[in-house]
Amino acid sequence: MTTRIALTIAGSDPSGGAGLQADLKTFHRHGVYGSSVVTLLTVQNTCGVTNVLALDPDFVASQFESVVSDLSPAAAKTGALGSSAMIRQVAACLASCAFPLVVDPVMISKHGHPLMDDDAVGVMNKLLFPLATIITPNRFEASRLTGVDVNDLASMKEAAKMLHDRGPKYVLVKGGPGIADACDVLVGEGTLIEVRGDVIDTDRTHGSGCVMSAAITANLANQMDAPEAVAAAKAMVTQAIRTAPKLGKGISPLNLL
Repeated sequence: MTTRIALTIAGSDPSGGAGLQADLKTFHRHGVYGSSVVTLLTVQNTCGVTNVLALDPDFVASQFESVVSDLSPAAAKTGALGSSAMIRQVAACLASCAFPLVVDPVMISKHGHPLMDDDAVGVMNKLLFPLATIITPNRFEASRLTGVDVNDLASMKEAAKMLHDRGPKYVLVKGGPGIADACDVLVGEGTLIEVRGDVIDTDRTHGSGCVMSAAITANLANQMDAPEAVAAAKAMVTQAIRTAPKLGKGISPLNLL
């Protein structure tokens, strides 16, 4: 039996609902062996983020080399990277890799805590997006990246097309609550697809962006094409939100059991 491997390059959430912990749980749920490179440490729980400590980019590169020199990822994703120096280092590590790459441009936590400085946005556009198979910005990240006020389906499509021009094969702009009835927009390879899901009235969504990008990564590792990987991930995340337990005192994480 072939065991497929996925790699997450992301920050740590000690409460387990987001970041690399959520990624690894999501990989496991999809039958994929998870490996990880830690980029930053957060002090957070379901109520919010109180501190962030970025690791040295050279140390991150050493982690990456240790993983890929021994294991053979079938797909990888990036999460919170934080700084322009970190993005440059991660892009340099990934530049010669042939496996599919999902870039989740994590800029702000679910609680509103900034996780990427302004200088890093331009570096991500220039160096990381062209390496990506899929990038997965939410509506707020898409707005910041493009300058478009993403507030409905038409503006989601506009932002997705603009971001596709920056080099990724596909762009998935996620609508979120109150926008286009839980519809996401996938642009790439000459297609524009509306990826629809059920509208669920809940606040149990901590880590939903991480889980979505990790599920796409696992599906790519399992040799799905990009549109199929996105559709399957959307269905999985919808169900994980629908069945999410109430954990902690704040925004509960998804059901990844």
